[in-house]
Amino acid sequence: MKKVVCSVFAAALALAASNASAEELWNPHLRGTDEGLAAGALPPEGVYFINDTYFGAWKSFDGSGNQTGSKLDVMIDIPILLWNPGVKVLGADYAVAIAQPVDYTSVYSNSTAATGNGHFGTFNTVVIPGMLSWALPYDLHVKTQLAVYVDDPSSSPAHPAPAGGAGAGNSFWTLEPGLGVSWLHEGWDLSASLHYDYNFKDNTTNYQSGDQIAAEYTATKDIGKWTAGAGFYQENQLERDTINGVSKAGTTRLTYGVGPIVGYNFGPVDLTATYNYNITTHNDFGGDILNVRLIAPLY
Repeated sequence: MKKVVCSVFAAALALAASNASAEELWNPHLRGTDEGLAAGALPPEGVYFINDTYFGAWKSFDGSGNQTGSKLDVMIDIPILLWNPGVKVLGADYAVAIAQPVDYTSVYSNSTAATGNGHFGTFNTVVIPGMLSWALPYDLHVKTQLAVYVDDPSSSPAHPAPAGGAGAGNSFWTLEPGLGVSWLHEGWDLSASLHYDYNFKDNTTNYQSGDQIAAEYTATKDIGKWTAGAGFYQENQLERDTINGVSKAGTTRLTYGVGPIVGYNFGPVDLTATYNYNITTHNDFGGDILNVRLIAPLY
């Protein structure tokens, strides 16, 4: 089967750097999750199952990039269904998608603590009601999309997790427009995936997370059934969080990472692994990341 190429979304990533102000728990976009994909393209007509399994063992960093002593283990599984019905809209291929991420978090009060408060839960359901992908001259592809993060997690600041564990999601809605651009030529994939997150106010706590931008960049080459290359991600918060309309210092987060990408096409199924080395993190939890992605056509 032709390799499936699509920029998918995924949810959530790191806890805020200070659990003392735990109104804000998760970044809406999962950093690095689009690495290894052709961000501007969609797969051929059909229904596809995509699953990202994501691991991190992170430490907390302050606004200067120094460790604060806390640490976090995280595992996130993101099953996604994507449907390309074969419809054209404004000359573009059209598709829709939905995901229901499940996450495990364990927060440790300091880097030497033997046990944390491990907790499983479901993150906000993520719905993409529309993706539009245009195939342009010179092997260029451009895609736009809108993701909606529904306020329905199993636990959050408004509905605390048991035993003091981290909430599994955010108790507010998020709108996330996205843009993907790809150059796909003779097995090369040079892609950029951009996402802008607008977070609505948490009506229970009156806390509102600042707008963020997340981006992933991919440079890979197909060699027979193998794919190899590198990826880079960035995540930047553009404005401070607010509570009751008052901005909070130390809440503008940023993080950067880079690492290798390796994939194999088994025929009907593609399997890709990305590893990101953490370059720097400010006002957030951060560290190295392993993500394993499976893409399979259902018909």
